[in-house]
Amino acid sequence: MPRPMIALALLLLALAGCVNAPEGDSNSGGSSGGSNPSSGAFTANESGTHTVNGSISVPAGQPSGEVTTVNGSIRIADGATLTEAHAVNGSIGVGAHATAVALQTVNGGISLSDGVHVARDVATVNGDLTLHGGSDVTGSIANVNGKIELNGAHVGGGIRTVNGDIDVVGGSHVEGGILVERPSMSWFQWSNSKPRVVIGPGSVVQGNLRFEREVKLYVSDKATIGPVTGATPVRFSGDSPPA
Repeated sequence: MPRPMIALALLLLALAGCVNAPEGDSNSGGSSGGSNPSSGAFTANESGTHTVNGSISVPAGQPSGEVTTVNGSIRIADGATLTEAHAVNGSIGVGAHATAVALQTVNGGISLSDGVHVARDVATVNGDLTLHGGSDVTGSIANVNGKIELNGAHVGGGIRTVNGDIDVVGGSHVEGGILVERPSMSWFQWSNSKPRVVIGPGSVVQGNLRFEREVKLYVSDKATIGPVTGATPVRFSGDSPPA
């Protein structure tokens, strides 16, 4: 069986074969939602929006269905509501107090502004994951390559990475622990450097912190964590560990 992140990547890459242009124009890179094909920009609607080549914006004011793009970014406006957002080559940016069911991409970062709520998982393969103050992910957050940063955020289903540095700061709260996986032989690239994991003052990580590869683990003397396997925590005082 493939590792969870490999399975995720294969699932998302399959989007390239599932996202279709409008009938009769398979090479246009068009969309099933509102669009401006000449500019490559599409606006999501309540029935969902799917394109091959183009960015998608999700406006506030009416719920949107699933949005999917292969080559393009997804921008979700402040206060917008949608089901799921999927991309292959493109980032996903979520405005303040927006809500979504799940967010996934392969090559691109995902950023959640203040007060965002995601009911399930947030995942990318190659890209940063950034959760700002008051953002809440009920499921897990995961990547292979890229930094993971929580600043005053909540994650209910744990954090997973292979090569990513992790910062849990600003009084963030993680349930479900942290897993840094051992790199597997695959088409992924990985770094030989040790991931740096920081649990800052006032932050809480419930559950196991499990490290299948060597990491640098720094834990504030004002943080709370669960059992640690595979690493020795280095305790620090003040706002951040030594450089």
